[in-house]
Order: sequence, then structure tokens, then C-alpha cells
Amino acid sequence: METPSELNELRSSIDNLDAALIHILAERFRCTRLVGKLKARLQLPSADPAREERQVERLRTLAQAASLDPEFAEKFLSFISNEVILHHDLTRGANADV
Repeated sequence: METPSELNELRSSIDNLDAALIHILAERFRCTRLVGKLKARLQLPSADPAREERQVERLRTLAQAASLDPEFAEKFLSFISNEVILHHDLTRGANADV
């Protein structure tokens, strides 16, 4: 059975959005790597719970306004934040050896 053209168009849009998400995440992690280096140099902790709390609230509000499940947005942010903190901890460890 041949795939309907409308389905192919929708899938193409999804593929383009997935590519955009990857590029956006790469840019976000580029910025957070710089933050990690700065935090290591200034001997600041990898995590900032107060900022993380503000970010959760901000993204939940944005998600709700965009008709996206705020719980999903929070889980997504948590996943990214955990990865960022890991990178910050690794950066701190790398700087400790220098």
C-alpha cells in the first residue's frame, strides 16, 4: 500500500522539527559548557537549585500557554538539567587536574 502524500508531508515536517531540536539542543549545550567552565573557574557549585526552580515554573507556564503538558515540559527540563550538571561536574573535575 502506498503511503498517502498527506502523511508523507506531515512526517517530513516532523523530521525537520526533529533536526531543529537537535541543533537547538547542541547550541544550548554549547552555552552550558561555557557556564560550566565559568562556574569551575569561579569555584561555584555545579547546580543552582533556586535557578532550576525558577526555570521549572517558567517552562511550565510556557508549556501551558503552548498547549503542551506542563508535566512533560518539567520532565524534559529535568532530563536536560541533569545532563548539564553532569557536564559541569566533569568540567570541574577536569579543571581540578590542571
